[in-house]
Amino acid sequence: CFVFRQSGSSFHVFDQGQFAKEVLPKYFKHNNMASFVRQLNMYGFRKVVHIEQGGLVKPEKDDTEFQHPYFIRGQEHLLENIKRKVTSVSSIKNEDIKVRQDNVTKLLTDIQVMKGKQESMDSKLIAMK
Repeated sequence: CFVFRQSGSSFHVFDQGQFAKEVLPKYFKHNNMASFVRQLNMYGFRKVVHIEQGGLVKPEKDDTEFQHPYFIRGQEHLLENIKRKVTSVSSIKNEDIKVRQDNVTKLLTDIQVMKGKQESMDSKLIAMK
C-alpha cells in the first residue's frame, strides 16, 4: 500500500484507504489520511506533482507521492534536520504579506498568459491537422 521510490528520495502511497486503515494506527494516534498529510506538511514534506498531471488535474488513481530533502533511504543521519515548521502570526510583517500577495498576483497573471498561449498552440495544431 506504500513504497519508497527506487531512488529512495520519496515515498509513494498507492492505496490511501488501506494505508490509513492498516499503517497509520500502528504509528499514530489516528487513522485519518488528511491528518497525516497535514502533519507531513508541517514537517516540510511536499506532495510530488508529476509533469504529466500538470499539477492542476487530480490524479485518477488513489495514489500520492511525498518527498523531503532530508528524507532519503539509507541517510538516517539527515532525519535530525526534519523539524516542525514554526510560524507565528506576529512574526509576519505587513510588507511580507504585501510581497506575497504581489507574487501570487504575478503568478496568476503568468498562468493566464500561459493558458492563452496553450490555447493558441492547440488551435494552430488543429488547423495544421
